[in-house]
Amino acid sequence: MAITKGVDLEIVEYLYSAEKECREVVKVTDRYPELSFDDAYLIQEKLIERREKEDAKKIGLKLGLTSKAKQQMMGVHEAIYGYLTDDMLALEWEPLDFTDFIHPKAEPEIAFFIEEDLEGTNVTTEDVLRVTKFVAPAIEIIDSRYLNFKFTLADVIADNCSSSKFLIGSKWMSPKDLDLGQLGMVMSKNGEVFQTGSSAAVLGHPATSVAWAVNKLGEVGKGIKKGDVILSGAVSEAISFEPNDTILVQFAELGSVTFSCKSST
Repeated sequence: MAITKGVDLEIVEYLYSAEKECREVVKVTDRYPELSFDDAYLIQEKLIERREKEDAKKIGLKLGLTSKAKQQMMGVHEAIYGYLTDDMLALEWEPLDFTDFIHPKAEPEIAFFIEEDLEGTNVTTEDVLRVTKFVAPAIEIIDSRYLNFKFTLADVIADNCSSSKFLIGSKWMSPKDLDLGQLGMVMSKNGEVFQTGSSAAVLGHPATSVAWAVNKLGEVGKGIKKGDVILSGAVSEAISFEPNDTILVQFAELGSVTFSCKSST
């Protein structure tokens, strides 16, 4: 069954309530197998509008599928994007409550702080670096609403690319002051190394990933704005965590970001 008028809002409420109630749901394409990427992005937009009705404020973007190897594995040729809202921002010094999640995973990221509007369909890596005031170490916590973290690409786009929470480290640097395309990264859990990687895994350079997002938004007359925060894409595979776990992401030169998780008291 193709998506028709009214069905999109039904899907929005389906996904919105799943997130609010921290419960798994069957993926959308089980009922609507013809859900297209365009339909999924429209549902994503309306899902964010639904969040904004509850006083959430859109503050930026996050990128997904920014690894060429992951794209090949998924059988797709480009990345995907979702939106960040202010209520997703978590703080390093405040433990996360595990009961706020379904099946969370942590991804190491680089955050871009944008100081000028940028829009178009021919935006380059250099354009992104020009409008970036700072970069910082970040962790994104992804938490798909779908049963057993299983979904198609259209499903995950509609679900705002599994967005849940994100944290930003305290060391902010100008991208001019480091080799942003070749930053080494180590991610550990409870003192044990779980993942290593390089920023080059993000489409060869994380600013290239941001440029892709701007160009994709440009196709529908949108762009990124001064003050936006952009998470450029995972530097390595995500790792799951449980109550009482501590995750630390350390970047060469760029510093670290960490969080701990508790069970509800």
